[in-house]
Amino acid sequence: MLNVRVILAFYVINLLFYTVQGSTTKLEKLETFPMPSHSWLMDLNLRFLRSVRPVDIDEPEEWVPEVKDKSKGTRGRKTKDETAEKKPTVRRTAKPKEPKPKEPKPKEPKETKPKAARKPRAPKAPKVKEDVNKEKEEQKSDGKVERMESLQEVRVKEERLSFSMDKAFSNISTTAGDMPGEGPSSSKQLSKVKKEEPEDDFNFDEPVQKKQKTMSAPQGRPVKLKAGNSLRDDLQMNWDPIQVLAEKTGVDQWVCRNISQLLQEENTIPFMVRYRKELINHMDADAVRDVQLALEELCTVAKKSQSITQTLKKEGVLTSELERDLKNCRSADELDHVYAPYKKGSKLSKARRAKELGLESAALALLQSPQTLQLHSWIKPDTKGLSTLEEVATGVEQILADMMAKDGETLTYVRSVCDRSDVTIQSTVSKTALKEQQPKPADQKSRPKDISKFSLYCDFKCSVKRIQHHQTLAINRGENLKILSVKVTIPDWVKTDFCRWCVNVRWRPQGFARPELMKILNSAVEDSYKRLITPLLCRGYRTKLTTNAEKESVAMFVRNLRQRLLMCPIRGRVLMGVDPGYRHGCKLAVLSPTSQILHTDVVYLHGQGRNREADKLRHLMLKHSCHTVVIGNGTACRETEAFFADLIKSGFFKPLDVSYCITNEAGASIYSVSPEAVKEMPDMDPNLRSAVSIGRRVQDPLAELVKIDPKHIGIGTYQHDVSQSLLRAALDGVVQECVSFVGVDINICSETLMRHVAGLNAGRAKSIAEWRETNGPFLNREQLKLVKGLGPKSFQQCAGFVRINPETVNSYGSGGNPDSAAAEKPAAKKSRTKTTGSICNQPNPLDQTCIHPESYSIAMRFLSQIGGGLNQLGSPELRQQVESSVKSSGLEALAQSLNTSPETLQLIVDGLTQPPGFDIRQDFEQADFKRGIVSMSDLHQGMLLTGRVENTALFGAFVDIGVGRSGLIPKRFITPDKLPADQRRRSLALGPGERVEVRVLDVDLQRNRISLDLVRVLR
Repeated sequence: MLNVRVILAFYVINLLFYTVQGSTTKLEKLETFPMPSHSWLMDLNLRFLRSVRPVDIDEPEEWVPEVKDKSKGTRGRKTKDETAEKKPTVRRTAKPKEPKPKEPKPKEPKETKPKAARKPRAPKAPKVKEDVNKEKEEQKSDGKVERMESLQEVRVKEERLSFSMDKAFSNISTTAGDMPGEGPSSSKQLSKVKKEEPEDDFNFDEPVQKKQKTMSAPQGRPVKLKAGNSLRDDLQMNWDPIQVLAEKTGVDQWVCRNISQLLQEENTIPFMVRYRKELINHMDADAVRDVQLALEELCTVAKKSQSITQTLKKEGVLTSELERDLKNCRSADELDHVYAPYKKGSKLSKARRAKELGLESAALALLQSPQTLQLHSWIKPDTKGLSTLEEVATGVEQILADMMAKDGETLTYVRSVCDRSDVTIQSTVSKTALKEQQPKPADQKSRPKDISKFSLYCDFKCSVKRIQHHQTLAINRGENLKILSVKVTIPDWVKTDFCRWCVNVRWRPQGFARPELMKILNSAVEDSYKRLITPLLCRGYRTKLTTNAEKESVAMFVRNLRQRLLMCPIRGRVLMGVDPGYRHGCKLAVLSPTSQILHTDVVYLHGQGRNREADKLRHLMLKHSCHTVVIGNGTACRETEAFFADLIKSGFFKPLDVSYCITNEAGASIYSVSPEAVKEMPDMDPNLRSAVSIGRRVQDPLAELVKIDPKHIGIGTYQHDVSQSLLRAALDGVVQECVSFVGVDINICSETLMRHVAGLNAGRAKSIAEWRETNGPFLNREQLKLVKGLGPKSFQQCAGFVRINPETVNSYGSGGNPDSAAAEKPAAKKSRTKTTGSICNQPNPLDQTCIHPESYSIAMRFLSQIGGGLNQLGSPELRQQVESSVKSSGLEALAQSLNTSPETLQLIVDGLTQPPGFDIRQDFEQADFKRGIVSMSDLHQGMLLTGRVENTALFGAFVDIGVGRSGLIPKRFITPDKLPADQRRRSLALGPGERVEVRVLDVDLQRNRISLDLVRVLR
């Protein structure tokens, strides 16, 4: 009787405790306490608990999946009474979950999140029994419900993110290309749609999501290519590459499949973006490039996995389990983790040594049938590693630790726990750097490292979820210089939770295990976590942070380079390029409106004889009618600018109205000694070539800047801290994209510019230039097929981006190469290489448009349908006819009647209505021309100024406000309310060339720094 009273008091005390604490698992926690052996008392206690807390009667519903997971680990060891108690709750959980997939209520996904977070605590209810069949059925239904709920959440977010894109592209007057201003733009409607986007999507820390909508939108209908080679068969991995690619990039699977097939067929990104819109769901070039890079990473992992498999097979250590693990890897880190114990030169791992001793069967027996395991039987006194019971136990422990560290479910669980915890990264000054700071003997002249540059990171600590990209790159740089020591810290409770889960759930023995065996299991779990899993997690965090930071830095380079290349050219002006200098003087180059060199000279503006040099300048400018001066922003720029500003202010150049501008001269000196510059200006001094390059950067930025390595143009930051192959591929892709979308006149463009056209390379560009020199100008695009080395695929890729300007052809002919000669010479020469066939020598007006030759027949049918002619291209009359036809019949109906897609017809409409000589850069910003200056001493706090963004970094934007020193707008001041609606979804929202209004926050004359606040972006 006394025992009964004690037991009742025990449960009443626990009941009161959980009532006060308001625990979330009241009933389950009480049920996991050691129950008395009296079954009648156990039933009485459970009925009493359920009657006292009727509010929580449905509480076990959330824990049904955990109970089932645990029941697998316990191999169904339950009592009949517990099965009877659980069956009613199972029936109740099925009803409310059935209607969930029909209507995605916003509150329901919130209820599922705590369930996922509480699943690991399921092992605390090991004595609940259910019918096995019903358990499996409900587990399947629960999984389906959870998957459908998660899909609904993704779809809701997907529709919200892609709403503006759908509206913009569904507009009939959408631009021909995806580049801004490529054709008649629907910018007004686009801005209206952008205003409807919630401002919560604005995020500086993450790149823009490339997820595209695929339902209820014309461009969202899946369009599949013809079946080609299966990518999965080529990679030979256990996962579907298209599915993994869609998960990594956030792009729909059908789009990923089309892009991968288009890339396999050697299509270029500019060609896909302009002429295969319907296959890539109207994605822009950056989004397609992201998919391409992700696909290349997966292919690299697959090739590396195959190479490792062959290596291990030759060494004779390859097993079916190891081969399966290698084929399951989806990243390079996972491959390295699996392959590390088998690398040549590495020590034999502890687990492999134990397996060679034959202890693997003992480790498996500990998990599967511990009641039959006798470790004493494994002792072999004469064998090292098996001589004592402690050595046998250690070997079993090491094998178990290795198994846990390579188990996919275990790694997934520990990563999920880490995701819910506050993992931090911290950096301190390294011991090597501290030793170098100590005084050394006079005979040692080694220079200590400059720690002051990394003063912000000498005692730095931040969560991996909140660290900025530029901070990651800065820490990596300090670590590479051996100035900083970096460490990732995982909270201690993660280890506690992980060890409890392993022992009670995943690696719980299937039978009764004696205390000494449980001690081995516990030691194995702790050893696996400390020695194997923790380093893997830390490496994973560092790799993920570095990869994301590199991608964002490269994306910054891409945006800056694109805006620099697409600056509006200044045509029709004679201008003077000035490369400023002190000792060696200022180098001058007078250029004609067509960038021809008229005169070069050197003047000394910063020494004695300033008046004499000013007279020389005035004579040159009057002689060549030069109204514009372009000054490089290098050494002596400030003094040279002041010199010209004083002359302009005093009216020294009258009657000429002279203005000047400052341009970035980064890379000019490197270009002046390059082979391209030597070939273009063979007899000119390299210093004068720099002045020519500075002037041409304003006349035609694209044509001049493509001659220089993009890394030397002075854009972006941390270019030496990112993957050079990734940076090179991205920058080369942007140059190709810009050159192709702008288009090149094939008869006058340089060989350097031509090699950046999609589908061409250095060899093909050289062949085209040689054909042009030998046979005269190209009369139409079809003649490109006569060029040696230019096959059908190359022609398909480049034809739409090549222009044949009739004015250029006529001027070419008048210069001594008549058209008749150009028509006769190809036949004589190509008879040895290529036959002319049916290629005609007549010009085609469509060759000066963005319409691809494969769509010429559709364009002609459309013209005949609306009653227009080729002689009306770009005229207001034809534009009116096209607009009235599209407005009356609709674009889709017209496309169906012409047996083509709406995207192709829209491109034809744009090509027919664009005026001759249309340039997509005409809507972009151009250089600012000034007549006076101000200095830093003139600035004061609160002053409002107008400037132009010169460069952007991961931490802010540098703005040229005309004082000789760029000011910095910190990232925190670039807020969505200060930006136009169409720029709020970009990571930093500003780029080089954009005009902004700023407010001066602080002027530090000693450190020569200016802090600015963004007021608004000027349009």
